[in-house]
Amino acid sequence: MKVNLTDKITLFLKSGSGGNGSISFRREKFIRKGGPNGGDGGDGGKIIFNVNRKLITLNHLRFKHHHRAGNGENGRTADKHGKNGKNVIIDVPPGTVIMDDEGHEILDLIEGKVIFLKGGTGGMGNSNFKSSTNRAPRTATKGSSGKEEKVVLELRLIADVGLVGKPNAGKSTLLKKLTGSHPEIASYPFTTLNPNLGVLSDGVKTIRIADIPGIIEGASDGKGLGFSFLKHIQRVRMIVFVIDISSEDPFSIYEVLKYELGKYNKKLLNKKHIVLMNKTDLIDKEKENKIKNTFNECELCFSSLINNDTGDVEHKIMNMFNEK
Repeated sequence: MKVNLTDKITLFLKSGSGGNGSISFRREKFIRKGGPNGGDGGDGGKIIFNVNRKLITLNHLRFKHHHRAGNGENGRTADKHGKNGKNVIIDVPPGTVIMDDEGHEILDLIEGKVIFLKGGTGGMGNSNFKSSTNRAPRTATKGSSGKEEKVVLELRLIADVGLVGKPNAGKSTLLKKLTGSHPEIASYPFTTLNPNLGVLSDGVKTIRIADIPGIIEGASDGKGLGFSFLKHIQRVRMIVFVIDISSEDPFSIYEVLKYELGKYNKKLLNKKHIVLMNKTDLIDKEKENKIKNTFNECELCFSSLINNDTGDVEHKIMNMFNEK
């Protein structure tokens, strides 16, 4: 299943202002000089973020960047409070990070609901100011203003499994074969400029697989696509290293990949991982067998280009993912 990924978006948020308190007096037949009965204003609506586990992207927010909660109603006569403003609830997928306009992290949303902006407080009606010395107060307060904030939402938990490899290792082709997604595939470096996402299911378990943009030496220092890829690999549960077996030194490529991951975040090296050798169609059987015998961490050799049956790869990924 193909999933178009939106993983970063800017939002303009405003909570509601509180309603004003009311100035009014009781006016009923046969009752002279009725006392104050102005009600309080309602509180402004809140901006709330809700983690929705059914979402896996920020696509639903692409065309709505401005979110404004409702204002509280003004207080009314007969001590009636104004209604509170309507809250705005923004659904986001797990792993969404909220940052300010300068990129500083504010919230890391994993589960539940969070009130991000409180609404303004409703003003007090004149009934609150009645006293023994002031039986007919003509004073009420205004509601306080809502809050405004510009934020950047960034999705860092985009998948259960991340495909990691150098440019043109065949990750996009493998993702297409495993999940039926349709990433852009070409013979030039950095074909994948943004993570592609697909869903793999064995009929019982469903996992999300991301094709992460290719790593080069120095990626952990920001070279190439640098941090734009590394941020996405932080929370995947499992890493699948995809290495071009036809390259001059596949083992050195694996060491570079591990080095760049570890330099960015040492915890990445503690994640479950498997190593797959791709592009066996470009070498002879003798070289393939030699690599299998000397590269102990290699789990499987295959060609995602010519092998239409990816059952062995699916089995390896599913088994490793399900292991505790």
